[in-house]
Amino acid sequence: MAVRAVRRLPSALHRGNCRGNSSKAATYCVELVRKRDYEGFLCTLLLPPESRHSVFALRAFNVELSQVKDSVSQKNLGLMRMQFWKDTLQEIYRENPPHHPVALELAKAVHRHKLTKRWLTRIIDDREKNLDDRAYRNIKELETYAENTQSSLLYLTLETLDVKDVHADHAASHIGKAQGIITCLRAVPFHSSRRQVFLPVDICILHGASQEDFIRGSQERNVKDVIFDIASQAHIHLEHARSFQKKVNGEAFPAFNITVPLDSYLKKLRKADFNIFHPSLQRRDPWLPLSLYIQSWRKNY
Repeated sequence: MAVRAVRRLPSALHRGNCRGNSSKAATYCVELVRKRDYEGFLCTLLLPPESRHSVFALRAFNVELSQVKDSVSQKNLGLMRMQFWKDTLQEIYRENPPHHPVALELAKAVHRHKLTKRWLTRIIDDREKNLDDRAYRNIKELETYAENTQSSLLYLTLETLDVKDVHADHAASHIGKAQGIITCLRAVPFHSSRRQVFLPVDICILHGASQEDFIRGSQERNVKDVIFDIASQAHIHLEHARSFQKKVNGEAFPAFNITVPLDSYLKKLRKADFNIFHPSLQRRDPWLPLSLYIQSWRKNY
């Protein structure tokens, strides 16, 4: 019996190591999201337990991709990072993920919820296309990017909630577009400090606002009008998503908690008279956790 016990010991230790590695990978994903996507972190905490870990993996995956553009000095380096994630996704669906914490947790989420590969691929592909340092030609191009990244993430979140509902998908599409547009606006001060402007060219031309106006942080009316028009489009998408709220499966509502910080930002932007460089827009909303809890309790979006 002693011999048999000794023979069993290595496998028991191996299982312990696997559990330890799995726990570390899950913690890594949660911490990455907390540090780099704080609003997404708070929203995910309010999800049902059976989907929470999977959505942290999805959001960590999204963070990894979103950081590529600003963390590499050359496009070729960014393309290499994107290729790593393309290869990783292939291996995940072959049930052979690499030993990367986000890949390991994403593989568990894919297996647990049978996540649609197309949405994950779409996120990578559009993040890769966005490595080019050029402005969006028009608001439609920005909306397409938002649909392929933010809306795709919401479709995957719905899958973790086991929601298959055409109205929920429709809402996710519009909410994702609103989020993508607002994310573009929120990044304006950061990009301007690096002498970069990615706002839709057609709207800038309409109001006679040049890239240099944004780079020097202009607070002239024409610059504010550009921001107003873009923010209005985000607001329209949110309102459209809410217009058929009664038709959406109630199980989908937790996936749409992100509307709370989006509304909060638009409200602060209006209060700042659409001055995108106003200091108040760079500060976290201290009431956001409470607002999220209230919306979750009310079961709406």
